[in-house]
Amino acid sequence: MPDFIRTGRLFRVTGFDPSHRQLMLWSEALAMDKTTTHVEVYIGHVTLMLLRPYYRSGLHIRRATEAEFAELSERHGLSADNAPWTWMIADDGSFVVGGAPSWREAEYSLMDRESLFDFSKSWPPPYPAEWGTVD
Repeated sequence: MPDFIRTGRLFRVTGFDPSHRQLMLWSEALAMDKTTTHVEVYIGHVTLMLLRPYYRSGLHIRRATEAEFAELSERHGLSADNAPWTWMIADDGSFVVGGAPSWREAEYSLMDRESLFDFSKSWPPPYPAEWGTVD
């Protein structure tokens, strides 16, 4: 999947583990959003990020364009090696430099109520789920 797009949903940063450089963003099923699925986005090997604590109208994760990367590089001193690993998170300038973002989504009523990225459990789960990686 080239981009990850989920509009009309509330996403929030649910965790960053600095020792493992792992970032997690979640969107819970909410009546106000009229959503029934739980969505998680995982980004590993994070070296730099500029994020909001939450995104009220969803996420659009995609690779930074050449122009966007040039601006970020100038502002934050990024080397050209970071270009393929710079991801725009939303249309507000939020970004992450890290590994390719992965996402998982499942019906909230069917899932085990634990993280969809619980690496101690096998994948795929015994309930219906969708998943992918941003290219």
